[in-house]
Amino acid sequence: MTLPTERDDSLPRRAALAKARQSRRPSRLGRPAGAAGEPDYLTAEDAGFPALLKQTWRRATAAPDLATAVDTLLTLAGHVPADIQLRALAVEDETALKVLVGRSWRGDRPTDRADGAATAFLGEIGLDKSGRVVVRVPSKGPLSGEADLVDGVLRVPWSAEDLADYQVELALAAERWDTSVADCRQWLMAAGADGRRGLLQDLTEAAIRTAPFILYAGGRQYTNFRDQNTLTGKTLRPGHPDCALSSLASVPLELWSDSDVLLVVCLTLLVRSAGYARIEEANGTQLTLDHVALLFERTRTAYNAACATLPPVPAPASHGVAALGELAEALAGRRRELMGSVQLYREIYGPLMHKIERVAGPVKDDARQLEAALCARVRERLPLTGGTLAELAADLEASPGWLAEPHGGFGSGLESLVYETVRAATEVFDADFAMSRGMRSLPALIAALRAEELPRIAAWDIPHFFCCVVPSREARRFFGGSASHLADTAWAISSRMQYNSWHFLVGNLPKVPEIAARDHFVPPVIPDIAYYSDQHHNGHVAARVRFTVRSPQAVEVLGRRFNGFMDLRLLRCEGLPFDEQDLLAAHRTSGFIAKATSLAATLVAGGAEIEIASFDSQWHWDEIAA
Repeated sequence: MTLPTERDDSLPRRAALAKARQSRRPSRLGRPAGAAGEPDYLTAEDAGFPALLKQTWRRATAAPDLATAVDTLLTLAGHVPADIQLRALAVEDETALKVLVGRSWRGDRPTDRADGAATAFLGEIGLDKSGRVVVRVPSKGPLSGEADLVDGVLRVPWSAEDLADYQVELALAAERWDTSVADCRQWLMAAGADGRRGLLQDLTEAAIRTAPFILYAGGRQYTNFRDQNTLTGKTLRPGHPDCALSSLASVPLELWSDSDVLLVVCLTLLVRSAGYARIEEANGTQLTLDHVALLFERTRTAYNAACATLPPVPAPASHGVAALGELAEALAGRRRELMGSVQLYREIYGPLMHKIERVAGPVKDDARQLEAALCARVRERLPLTGGTLAELAADLEASPGWLAEPHGGFGSGLESLVYETVRAATEVFDADFAMSRGMRSLPALIAALRAEELPRIAAWDIPHFFCCVVPSREARRFFGGSASHLADTAWAISSRMQYNSWHFLVGNLPKVPEIAARDHFVPPVIPDIAYYSDQHHNGHVAARVRFTVRSPQAVEVLGRRFNGFMDLRLLRCEGLPFDEQDLLAAHRTSGFIAKATSLAATLVAGGAEIEIASFDSQWHWDEIAA
């Protein structure tokens, strides 16, 4: 293939345009792009999240009792922890579920609903199309007029005793809400007009640079996700009047809604505790000080247990803004201390895009056996010796020159190492697909860095990156038994991963105007395990991306650390999800590829030429379909 470096400029313009108009899909190579009369592969109109919501509602309506039905709705039929959904409820709905079925994120309580008690109010419970449980309480009208429901409603009789309990509990909840809002307003007032503008600017940047999130504050939804955006993101540009944050910049604090006040203060606390990524740990929930306090307490407990030699992070004196702000700073400091000694990772619950930070336990026999099996395959295929990935990396570091030479049918040893490691990962981890992404031309990157031509790097497009995708031999069964469909799917995955490399690279560079203006996310630094990711993203639905491990790694180029420069991903389309030991072994595997890439960059800095010419559309066709 022709590498997407500056050498492309020498191609005759007409030939370059003709090539650009050709389809890159493996099964359509050489044909005009966009010429098909209809899509080659159709997915059901309700595939993904809509189908899950319908399944959940069917199960809930078939449940033997109200408590079971509510649990089905809260867990989306077993696909997410109920705790997330309980924290998504508005005050009235949260209180109603506590009274009616004893469910609360603050702790369940026994209920003694008397059968046959007279009905004093006929309420409703439903499921809206965002996946939230909604409740008709005495102060609301029918849900059909209040919410965008998946289907109908469950009729729920309230007794006079239920109404009395609800009244008491609601008064307590309302008092907590009012107290926390007043505290937040006082804190924002003390920040001053300039301080508030600074907070809004930082949070607007967070919304732009962070993966999709959906948050609630009272009756308001705040999101940077798709067409219902109320925050700056893919749809709303910075400063757009529809962005809730931008619209507050010139508005007196006294005119801010309670929901906006909670949004700004709670997001600020989350960001101060771990950077922009912490926002995703509130995904799908209400922004309240109590919820922030709960997240921080779970984090504090995990951090304190992770290292016995460090003094414990103390609990906050209260759930007030000032106390939580001090705790946020303490957690951020402790997190930095832990990053070099323990392995942090995140669990991702795809239906709600909710993330939970975990501290990994020790490497056990399961992970060691995976690593040993992978090393055995790598030793057979590459000129390396060692029983562990660390030993293989040390052997490579002692003699890295072959990375710049042809090997195994590839133009460079680096390409061969990437492919053979990914191929071994597919086999060893029982994955349906494994993949690793990176940059095609290290010489071009090094030349641009030396010349300090950051705008040049920002202008590079997606073809400047690669992703090697290796499916298992059995993976075609998920795609109608078709090898061509499998090849097309692998290439679609590869293309998306190239985009991810493009999206992360410039996040490591100084924010000159061209970098600041360029669309990018904050590069990832810790791995994650995802459950049921085949819900929202159209590509994930089509490729059946259900269970995954993602292991991003930094690569060093000319002494500069590029976080998220590459990663290793494992994918299962069905069956069992990956677990923590899988993740730990995968993270060591991606670290091995990252080490090889850093060594290759050092060779290039010394004059070697290493270009990644493989892993394009034709390569995936030849490897998978042919």
